[in-house]
Amino acid sequence: MKILDSGGSALDAVEAGVMVIEADEKNTSVGIGGAPDRDGRVTLDACIMAPDGSCGSVCALEHIAHPISVARRVMEKTPHVILVGDGALEFALSQGFKKENLLTEESKKAWEEWKKTSKYEPVINVEMHDTIGMITIDKNGDIAGACTTSGLAYKMQGRVGDSPIIGAGMYVDNEVGGAAATGLGEAVIRAVGSFLVVELMRNGRSPQAACEEAVARVVKKYKDYKNIQVGFIAVNKDGETGGFSIHKGFSYAVFSNGKNEVKEGTYLIE
Repeated sequence: MKILDSGGSALDAVEAGVMVIEADEKNTSVGIGGAPDRDGRVTLDACIMAPDGSCGSVCALEHIAHPISVARRVMEKTPHVILVGDGALEFALSQGFKKENLLTEESKKAWEEWKKTSKYEPVINVEMHDTIGMITIDKNGDIAGACTTSGLAYKMQGRVGDSPIIGAGMYVDNEVGGAAATGLGEAVIRAVGSFLVVELMRNGRSPQAACEEAVARVVKKYKDYKNIQVGFIAVNKDGETGGFSIHKGFSYAVFSNGKNEVKEGTYLIE
């Protein structure tokens, strides 16, 4: 908000915003301290999208604390949209990013405890979210979006969810608005969720109604929906917002006109 209030761009603001969470070692679902895969490797995913439709993404990126910034470099410095794994790391290092150990002692201990049973099952609303998605509108009315995560805890090596997928984990259209998703990525990908929310807004739905319809689509396509969580946030060109999820417990923050408000999203299932 400091960037936006000073007349900065939506793109700069959204990158800086999610970097705060990427640097927070206490958050075990994003950036430094993110929960590792089942082999103990912390792999990060992120995407960013500019008002002109440009976008960049990294998947399964190791050793770099701020994948969102690497995603922006992919967007601005390469002819590509997505770089993955070792290629993404090599590119990051070539751009001056430094290798770091992302596995904190806290996350390592939790992983070692998990290994005792190696039971894999997504837990609804664990830590509230497994993703940070952010949409910003600047003083020119331009819209940008970002999404960043360490993915599902103890996932199979190489697993990528919705977060770095443009149109699934996040999408913006400067004529309409933007949306971001959280929850089980496999379910969001099936519905191309964030793109769906934006297209519903294009066709006249409010941000709230669009999020509700997107959740309904996810539920329709995912038979085991009662045991997973998926939530969407959205904002339209007029600054109206919405949020909706499958289960209770999904919250999101709205900062507007100098006021920061955490909202409890409405939901499908108690």
